[in-house]
Amino acid sequence: MGIIDWYSRYLISWALADTLEMPFVLDATQRALALATPTIFNMDQGSHFTSPQFLTLLTEAPTQISMDGRGRAPDNIFIERVWRSIKYEEIYLHDYTTPREARREIAAYITFYNHERPHQSLDYATPASVYGMPSPIRVTS
Repeated sequence: MGIIDWYSRYLISWALADTLEMPFVLDATQRALALATPTIFNMDQGSHFTSPQFLTLLTEAPTQISMDGRGRAPDNIFIERVWRSIKYEEIYLHDYTTPREARREIAAYITFYNHERPHQSLDYATPASVYGMPSPIRVTS
């Protein structure tokens, strides 16, 4: 699950889960809302996003809720494109040995995606620079 700023393509928050339980969706959404409250929050019609817990979280934010139309795959094109990049540029190239390793390496890729990878649709700027996020602090040993 990922939450993206449509304008900048900045992946604000994301979560992976071994099951389809609700907590990972709420956690990722709460982390995103801690950074900023969007005017409009768009999502698909999945059961996580139509649950009372999720909808209450958004209405208390407060933000307007926009839900994709049934069978409207293009409505999710921005987040689907992010996941495609993550899959083809990170996941499919590596053979992770544990879920912990997968999360760590995917997190590193997302930092790269947000802060270093130029995007053609952003006139070759990075999502973080367009969104206005500072570069992460790098620790060198």
